[in-house]
Amino acid sequence: MTTPKLLVECADGIMTVSLNRPGKLNAIDNELARALLAAIEEASRDETVRVLLLRGNGRAFCAGRDVGSPPTEEDLVWVQGVAKALVRLPKPVLASVHGWTVGAGFEWMLNADLVVAGESARFKLPEASLGVFVTGGLSATLSAYAGVARAKALMLLGEEFSPAQAQAWGLVWKVVPDQELELASLEIGARLASLQPAVAAGFKRVLNEIGLCHFDDAIALENDAQRALGGRVI
Repeated sequence: MTTPKLLVECADGIMTVSLNRPGKLNAIDNELARALLAAIEEASRDETVRVLLLRGNGRAFCAGRDVGSPPTEEDLVWVQGVAKALVRLPKPVLASVHGWTVGAGFEWMLNADLVVAGESARFKLPEASLGVFVTGGLSATLSAYAGVARAKALMLLGEEFSPAQAQAWGLVWKVVPDQELELASLEIGARLASLQPAVAAGFKRVLNEIGLCHFDDAIALENDAQRALGGRVI
């Protein structure tokens, strides 16, 4: 599907997918989530695409779920659908983030295989303070990358943290000045695109099967927890 809320460009083996709701800090609604899922599915089918680069236009990567309208069960289906598609895509996914990267936006970031962050990036998981549950398999990804104890603290306390902290905790691969973010992301994307597709797919599959072996269980448990709390998605 096509929508102005998501921009897609392909060049040199890299599909660049840009969240494009800058006036809403790229907050996620169902139209945006459906379009992103369709783009990921197209990247999987298109043999010329070797890397998916996920980024956001404007002042932020993604401020989480758009709560301007009452949440529904459909919200949960689409947000989790994108998370699963990013992890299961048999091609590397690179997230390029800046500004607010919050809630479901942060969760989608961790569904990527590598993350490059601009120095302006600010991360936060406000779900617990709002009486809702996390999504995106975050209970698996954050625990795997940062450790269970830190995952509990970040989720339960919901404190803002910086790119330097995210890098120290294993959540971000590289931090660069904002003005260098686009170039740094494209350079890493080009290196990933230069790999043999079968090699890249094999590394991603095996590492995810070992390191994220509980990802599908996490999605199912998060769905149950969200529904028990009223199904809201932040």
